[in-house]
Amino acid sequence: MKNAAAEDASTVHTGTAPRAMAAFRNLAIGALKILGADNIAKITRAIYHKPEHGLRNLNITADSDAPGT
Repeated sequence: MKNAAAEDASTVHTGTAPRAMAAFRNLAIGALKILGADNIAKITRAIYHKPEHGLRNLNITADSDAPGT
């Protein structure tokens, strides 16, 4: 299981970093639920392999012609 191994190898385990990472994860899960996700695990695996798809769903783009950039 590649994702679990990467999570175990993380060096973000001191100070307030674990709490911050948990907050970011909860924020991401909440955003997926608002967007209508019914299988969070499946979607997070898909985003892990192609993060640009997850960003596109949130209307975040690297396009310099996008409004507000």
